[in-house]
Amino acid sequence: QVQLVESGGGSVQAGGSLRLSCAAYGYTVSLYCMGWFRQAPGKEREGVAVITADGGTALAYSAQGRFTISQDNARNTLYLQMNDLKPEDTPMYYCAAHYSRTCALGRLGDFRVWGQGTQVTVSS
Repeated sequence: QVQLVESGGGSVQAGGSLRLSCAAYGYTVSLYCMGWFRQAPGKEREGVAVITADGGTALAYSAQGRFTISQDNARNTLYLQMNDLKPEDTPMYYCAAHYSRTCALGRLGDFRVWGQGTQVTVSS
């Protein structure tokens, strides 16, 4: 059974940094595309960043220049480094697993497995 477990969320002040982790069980991160998504209360879930099996990345416009997605194949873990955080970066963050080597940031329905989420709160 595939399981994704996120960690690393927390509360920071604007301008601060956090690194989110997503440990994968029953799934090999190096073989497929994975992504980070976020959802604020009352809003739709949106893509933040994806990384393909070949290491290619794509970031949402709001994340460019501030966030970095990466993976550690030895640890079978996906990461999202978030710098210069803003209050609008506040919602719940989720990692998700795809079963293709490539994926699209906007195609949430193609991601088959989701983690339980980790909360990020950025205060001004």
